[in-house]
Amino acid sequence: MRLLSSPPFRRRAASPLETGKRGEAPASDPAPWPLWGGRQAGRQGGGVSRVAMEGSPEPASPGVIREGDFAVLKRDEVFKAVAVARRRKIVFEKQWFCLDNAIGHIYGTTFEVTSGGTLQPKNRVQEAATETKEAGADNRNIVDDGKSQKLTHDDIKALKDKGIKGQEIVQQLIENSTTFRDKTEFAQHKYIKKKKKKYEAVITIVKPSTRILSTMYYGREPGKINYLRYDTLAQMLTWGNVRAGNKMIVMETCAGLVLGAIMERMGGYGSIIQMYPGGGPVRAATSCFGFPGSFFQTLYDFPLSKVDSLLSGTFSLKKLPLESEENTAVAEESNGSVDDKPVSVQEADTECSTEIVAEDSQPEEQEIMDIPTEGDAFEGSKAKGTTHDKQKKQEERQKKLIEAAGLLKEKNADGLIVASRFHPVPLLLSLLEFVAPSRPFVVYCQYKEPLVECYTKLREKGGVINLKLSETWLRNYQVLPDRSHPKLMMSGAGGYLLTGITVINESVKSGDCSGQTDEEPTSKKRKLQEQR
Repeated sequence: MRLLSSPPFRRRAASPLETGKRGEAPASDPAPWPLWGGRQAGRQGGGVSRVAMEGSPEPASPGVIREGDFAVLKRDEVFKAVAVARRRKIVFEKQWFCLDNAIGHIYGTTFEVTSGGTLQPKNRVQEAATETKEAGADNRNIVDDGKSQKLTHDDIKALKDKGIKGQEIVQQLIENSTTFRDKTEFAQHKYIKKKKKKYEAVITIVKPSTRILSTMYYGREPGKINYLRYDTLAQMLTWGNVRAGNKMIVMETCAGLVLGAIMERMGGYGSIIQMYPGGGPVRAATSCFGFPGSFFQTLYDFPLSKVDSLLSGTFSLKKLPLESEENTAVAEESNGSVDDKPVSVQEADTECSTEIVAEDSQPEEQEIMDIPTEGDAFEGSKAKGTTHDKQKKQEERQKKLIEAAGLLKEKNADGLIVASRFHPVPLLLSLLEFVAPSRPFVVYCQYKEPLVECYTKLREKGGVINLKLSETWLRNYQVLPDRSHPKLMMSGAGGYLLTGITVINESVKSGDCSGQTDEEPTSKKRKLQEQR
């Protein structure tokens, strides 16, 4: 199914984010941050290399895996986001390895996990399909008695201990199978695919993108993103007219996935105001995108608890929570999950490696416990500047909050996107006050009933047109020779969207000109009487 994409706009001049040293990697696409990046992430050299922390220096080699970058590991349809670091053990799909050898290679490279946990690039010549010389007409004479394979479990284990690659093990399994030649061609391909998945440890390292991260979250932890499917997210970006240079207001409780998608689409141009409940914004999924530091310079956050005071003109910063209180509130908001709090490089790697696609294995748990202890030697020196750092962060946050309040007071936002687990009616009615006329808004909800109430309230209040409540539906197809059909496993629901466009409320205009409205009916009546 082809996803909706944004309308084209004029190509602008290349910015410092898009330019890099030539000759180090193949040329990238003109747009540095595509909507999804699925195809670009799979190509060599597509996109711009991203760094892990806010404010980090810009990378000089676009499309190349560098230490400190965020990357996504892919094996078949399973994804896992990690931070690239040397001498760090990663567990993925019951395989452990280190990413040391992957540093310096291009995104989209496929690696094979060898003995000792090292990664070796796999050439495309090695990916040739295993030859099947003979095939049976049907499987009627095949008896599944468990005796068709001559190789025992000990023999296969001995082959692994010798360091034989998975492709050679699969070939030996085929040669020692007494029923393989009697199987049909389709059954042979199915057998080979099953054995390759079991014995071949092959992974692909791709660049994070909205499409990949939304697929990863939806497949492993859909509750963290309110069961927001990637095709629904694509429609939200399209209906919201998200583009570079906009001033967008975002209210989401999807671990920062919607925020990251908007930041990727805008490419660091414009401004984004994130409305958050509790003590601080949650940007766990946003950290996995690995945006450069310049993207966060135009990102603002504003608490929902101060929206009413901002509208009434009584807004003040006296009750701004301290850093420690903010972290406590965020921890309570996330119900104790690591995935829902602001992160650093190491913390983001830990959260992406454990909460998104948690592999419940002891090696990874031991690895997680070891990460925070790397800076214990500097604990004494850091303790001295703790108070000063907190005060500095508090001042910076107050300054950022004042700037966000100033942007909201202008009431000229170019769009509003809401994807929250809270009831959307009070959120939407309050936040629409900050949106300029003739601007779109999009509200996502997992259930239909809250959006129906939103629809009714907006029709009664006025000030909006083109209200539409829709449900997205997606079906995946398997496309193979003589075997193309819808997949047996598919998503049952993708949520509901309420879209519309803001206009100047006629009731307000009639209230301002009440004197004129009282006189017009009487004059019209007199003219009608004279004509009669």
